[in-house]
Amino acid sequence: MGKFTTEAWVLPSGRGRSEAGQLVRDTVTLSDISAEEVLAEPLYGCWEGNMTHAIQRNPIDICMARQEEKVVIGNAGVVRILKTGEAVHHLKAGDHCLLFCNGIWDEAGYPIKILGYDAPRTMGVLARRIKLHMQQVIPIPEDPRFSLPQWAAFSLRYITAYANWQVAYGCWRTQMKHTEPQDVFVCAWGGGVSLAEVTLAQQMGCQAAMVASTPERLALLQQLGIIPIDRSGLDNMAFEKKLLDLVYSQTDGKGVDIFIDNIGTPVYKLTVKALARQGVIATSGWKHGAVLPISRAMECINRHLYVHTHYASYAEGLEAVAFAQQQQWMPSLAANEKIYTWEEIPCLVEDYAAGRLDTYFPIFSINS
Repeated sequence: MGKFTTEAWVLPSGRGRSEAGQLVRDTVTLSDISAEEVLAEPLYGCWEGNMTHAIQRNPIDICMARQEEKVVIGNAGVVRILKTGEAVHHLKAGDHCLLFCNGIWDEAGYPIKILGYDAPRTMGVLARRIKLHMQQVIPIPEDPRFSLPQWAAFSLRYITAYANWQVAYGCWRTQMKHTEPQDVFVCAWGGGVSLAEVTLAQQMGCQAAMVASTPERLALLQQLGIIPIDRSGLDNMAFEKKLLDLVYSQTDGKGVDIFIDNIGTPVYKLTVKALARQGVIATSGWKHGAVLPISRAMECINRHLYVHTHYASYAEGLEAVAFAQQQQWMPSLAANEKIYTWEEIPCLVEDYAAGRLDTYFPIFSINS
């Protein structure tokens, strides 16, 4: 077993301090791969909300949680395989793969902790070289229609959306067996996961709408055939009226059948107000506020269902990739989409935290 070092952007421990951290350029030491591991070089990554949470040490200080002095974050991206362990027979050097960020999984295959975040002794894509378990990579189909940056955007957000939608739609069908897909109204707010999920609903024939507030995002929704709901320049009361008026006009007063809400507390009451009877609230994470005030009696009377999922199992990841290729279900990246360089990572950190990005999929390069 040999050891070697690699360059990385690392998040140092806050040593118990509550203030936000910052990424610093450093080296980390890796040991040789085991029989079930691969050595890979990350090519492209996609900045995720949990990466900003990690830097802000909110809701947890991941260095303290992992009991490590420094952590390499980054759990969405594309890698090139450099070396495979002796038990890895489906991959070879040179293969392009998605990072599949299930860090620690339960007996059913569902994630408990996430690679490059709260899973101890794991590394994310903000390093020149990383070691991964063979079930933490998914081979990318050879398909010239899709670029590696698109697959990087796909790797976390679209797999999360696919897994969440399977459960959300399946739960909705348990109560509404005879409703045709074209009569199902799906609405969402959030970021890239929510966008991926409404496009998935749209592909199934459902009506789809999504809330956004920048001209670029609203134009993208329009281009994709998703009803854009513009909340820019409106106070909470004005926006609530606008949203409810649109929802009720589109559904003959019924309300939203499946509401994808990855925001959390600030919008939850409006999510419930817009929801139809037998409606489903689906979430796979949160952005602002994780604790929800629920009137259990009213939710029982309205037969509302709540779906909470966390990323995906490896089998769901494989299904999502196969579905994406068959149905051309992929992130839409502009031809002039900015790709942050390795040296510009600190700038990306600041731009994302300050809300200066219009894209749903902030891409950065590592070894590309």
